[in-house]
Amino acid sequence: MKRNRPFQYIKLEFTESVARLTMNRPPYNVLTKDMMEEISRAIEGLHEHREIRALVLQASKECTAFSAGVAVEDSRPDRAFQTLEAFQGVFNAMLDISKPVVTVVNGPAIGGGCELAALGDMIVATPKARFAQPEIRLGVYPPLAAVILPHAIGHKRALEMILTGEPLSAEEAARLGLVNRLVPEEKLDEEVANVLTRVTQQSAPVLEMAKKVLYETIGMPLAQALRRSADIYLNQLMDLSDAQEGLRAAVEKRKPVWKDK
Repeated sequence: MKRNRPFQYIKLEFTESVARLTMNRPPYNVLTKDMMEEISRAIEGLHEHREIRALVLQASKECTAFSAGVAVEDSRPDRAFQTLEAFQGVFNAMLDISKPVVTVVNGPAIGGGCELAALGDMIVATPKARFAQPEIRLGVYPPLAAVILPHAIGHKRALEMILTGEPLSAEEAARLGLVNRLVPEEKLDEEVANVLTRVTQQSAPVLEMAKKVLYETIGMPLAQALRRSADIYLNQLMDLSDAQEGLRAAVEKRKPVWKDK
């Protein structure tokens, strides 16, 4: 797959240390195989941009939904393998990206759209957002949500979402911890900017290492997870110039100057 091919269904823009991936398939950002392959390709390409400290995943202003999920016609038995493979590519790209991912949800995130939103590291949403996995009503279940939602909102609530198909309101999603920041629509851009400022002012390799530990230790027994975290802290983090600079700056009561190494 050629990385320099132009995108048809998404936009990828760079502003200083932030990359913005905007899904642009109005009106509902229904996910097709081609669109999912574009999303994967865009995210995978960010590995080459060391200057980027965070990724924003959002819908274009022309779309009334974050995403209404995978196209029903692409979910038919004769296409299911290729579609799931494409979605698995997005899943893997999101898991592999070392940079923090901020997902912006200002409308419904349904089915595959809910799974895509949940893959982000942080979600900033408005009251217009709602999250649903209605696949059970079509005689199937959401394969990715069955794995990732229990980690986000707990097994009981994930089971309820998946087995009933009932949606979560933005308020309920925030209460359960799926949504990190819930703000009025007119404050959305400001809040996203605030989150990005707090993230991007940190050391890039330390951000990446912290994210690595959080994801690597999911599901590990507590003692094993603690050992793994301590191992990375002592044998990888402490070798970074920025870790030494941060500790030195704290002692000297000054702001650290990161070298991103």
